[in-house]
Amino acid sequence: MDPFDTVIRGGTVVTAADSTQCDVGIRGGRITALAQNLPAADHEIDARGKLVLPGGVEGHCHIEQESSVGNVMSADDFFTGTRSAVFGGTTTTLSFAAQMKGQSLREVVDNYHALAASKAVIDYGFHLIVSDPTEQTMTEHLPALIKEGMTSFKVYMTYDSLKLDDRQMLDVLATARQHGAMVMIHAENHDMIRWLTDHLIQGGYDAPKFHAISHVELAEDEATHRAIRLSEMIDVPVLIVHVSASEAMAEIRRAQTAGLKVYGETCPQYLFLTAADLDREGAEGAKYCCSPPPRDASHHDIIWQGLANGTFQVFSSDHAPYRFDETGKLAAGPNPTFPQVANGVPGIELRLPLLFSEGVGKGRIDIQQFVALTSTNVAKIYGLLPKKGTIAVGSDADIAIWDPDLEVTVTWDMLHDNVGYTPYEGRKLRGWPVTVLSRGRVAVEDGELKVERGSGEFLPRYLSQAAQPLNRLVPEMDPSRNFGAKIL
Repeated sequence: MDPFDTVIRGGTVVTAADSTQCDVGIRGGRITALAQNLPAADHEIDARGKLVLPGGVEGHCHIEQESSVGNVMSADDFFTGTRSAVFGGTTTTLSFAAQMKGQSLREVVDNYHALAASKAVIDYGFHLIVSDPTEQTMTEHLPALIKEGMTSFKVYMTYDSLKLDDRQMLDVLATARQHGAMVMIHAENHDMIRWLTDHLIQGGYDAPKFHAISHVELAEDEATHRAIRLSEMIDVPVLIVHVSASEAMAEIRRAQTAGLKVYGETCPQYLFLTAADLDREGAEGAKYCCSPPPRDASHHDIIWQGLANGTFQVFSSDHAPYRFDETGKLAAGPNPTFPQVANGVPGIELRLPLLFSEGVGKGRIDIQQFVALTSTNVAKIYGLLPKKGTIAVGSDADIAIWDPDLEVTVTWDMLHDNVGYTPYEGRKLRGWPVTVLSRGRVAVEDGELKVERGSGEFLPRYLSQAAQPLNRLVPEMDPSRNFGAKIL
């Protein structure tokens, strides 16, 4: 018996810590050796002149999920969504099992399991979305699902169908602290957005471009500050998702400097799009409506700084794909008002190439930071490292082999989602994953999908250290300083 099923030979192997030129030996779906001049295997992959990177871990994507505007389904199911991901170098997706108000969280998760199991082509897990924190949800379903490996959940501070008030936020934060789960927070002030929306609509300012005006930057800044203070009171780590603006980023940085476990995430749309992209003829601007919206170009350099200096630990796509037709963005008709437009932009396939080309290629971040932001940190925060997110002996052989010099002009026709457009049409990129392995299986090669529908596996996740409390209580919550009251 050969010692390896597959050997990747002669490439530059890169992790979040270092890089070295060596071979990668794979057997039984796992990495079993990293060394030069490994023995021959039945299957050999020539990686000379290429980068051998951990497969991307996508920590924030919406697949086969209903929009918050109601009765509008995302364009991608678990087949097209994971297919698109793997062509872009991603080998693990963490999407959402989304509870709407009035739904049983357990039933929601059971439904998502059924949807994904028969369609996903790469390994996957679920974050939970908690929008209806009933007693049964908080005391029965949520603790049980955390034990079953769904060790993270998301809460919203806006959207009528999803938002929690501050009291509910404190309840779910306390539950997360008790059970060791990571909390993701969509931080925007709902009432500020609704007030602006109502006044804009009343004034006849209802085109898609006014979506960017209604989601005022101050709403994100205020809610980010408030989310951090709520989490500090409960002594529980939080991750602020899809940060779009400089002051919200500064709030996260201040919290980190103070020693709090506050993590940050940003996305391609906040580096490459602006509010001006929504200002298009007719309803075309609806293609670019997402929440928070892209800001003006002055924020781009600041967001890049946040990626470079460690304010952001995670770079996600927030892939929320809706077709530009009556099934998606135009569900309310050919000229919808901006509150009627499903929020979200596609990007799961381009997440890694965009960051590689414009980050590593332009010297804004180094290759180790790229791996950390797109794979290792995500796996660590969400309880998957070292199974996923790195190239190490014993880890799953989830590997993307990149040609750093391959030049690609982005068109939707070359992508593998079901959206029908890309907001990055015509952008010229340098660097692309040319061969992708999932658990040692060649998943993408020569521009073709090599794995079967439904061959991805569900990933139960452990409780990550990143989600553990600091045990640094504010005085009013500390029994040694609050006259002995045990609140947590």
